[in-house]
Amino acid sequence: MITTQQITDLVNSYLRDSDYALQRVEIDSDCNILVEIDRLGTVDVDFCAGLNRFLVDHLPDDDYALEVGSVSLTDPFVSKIQYQKHLGHEVEVLADGKKWRGQLVSVDDDTFAIDTTVMVQVEGKKRKTKQTRTLTFRYDEVTYTRYDLKI
Repeated sequence: MITTQQITDLVNSYLRDSDYALQRVEIDSDCNILVEIDRLGTVDVDFCAGLNRFLVDHLPDDDYALEVGSVSLTDPFVSKIQYQKHLGHEVEVLADGKKWRGQLVSVDDDTFAIDTTVMVQVEGKKRKTKQTRTLTFRYDEVTYTRYDLKI
């Protein structure tokens, strides 16, 4: 039986001298193996194919299906690399049961910030007006952050 740790160790050894990073390894009950990698630049399909061949060469001859690819645009972020990769882009953040949409403007070791538009009651005016506010979140206090794919 192939374990997640075996796959993780093999992938990390392959990625050691590259700018790629392992994002996720999943093995389901039918032995379908999913390996997702990412980097700040675009993920090269030839690099994924090379990693796939490397894994096939180093895994036991068990009955399994292997898929190696990049992280999906619609999946929640799982590492700081993804936050850095999407600096300047629109993101959706779910924190404390509330969704926020805005432009990702900074990424630090413990926090990230977005610029978002909020409606604010201005003193002396009857109607609320739109204002841009910068909201800062700790990674461990958000339920998810993901790229805000607008269609």
